[in-house]
Amino acid sequence: MYLFNTQLRVRYADTDQMGYVYYGNYAAYYEVARVESLRHLGYAYRDLEHQGIMMPVLENHSRFLQPAKYDELLRIEVTMKEPPSVRIQFFYKIFNEEDKLIHTGNTLLAFVKMDSGRPCRPPKILLELFNPFFNETKDLK
Repeated sequence: MYLFNTQLRVRYADTDQMGYVYYGNYAAYYEVARVESLRHLGYAYRDLEHQGIMMPVLENHSRFLQPAKYDELLRIEVTMKEPPSVRIQFFYKIFNEEDKLIHTGNTLLAFVKMDSGRPCRPPKILLELFNPFFNETKDLK
């Protein structure tokens, strides 16, 4: 299992008239966490695009437990429970400054060749970077 945490401060532009984060902005928060989790491994999303591969979102699910508010520093926990294949799934937990869980969600993305629009396997280097996080279950058998 791969686990990564990043932080994000709620900007005024992210909030609605009630002072809460507008529900549509959580998808952007997921993207920030996803991209930073890959960067943390040593692989920028830009590298993927330079190899002619993109990752469109197939599914996006959110569960709102409590609102995030303007100027709060949020912690976003990203988890991958399975290694990537043609698809890759991320799970998110968002915590407020009091470390209270306020939001959960997940996204399912696919690896797609930019020139053909056809699904493909992820680059070998990306699989190698994730390998240590998913081989631990094989060692227990």
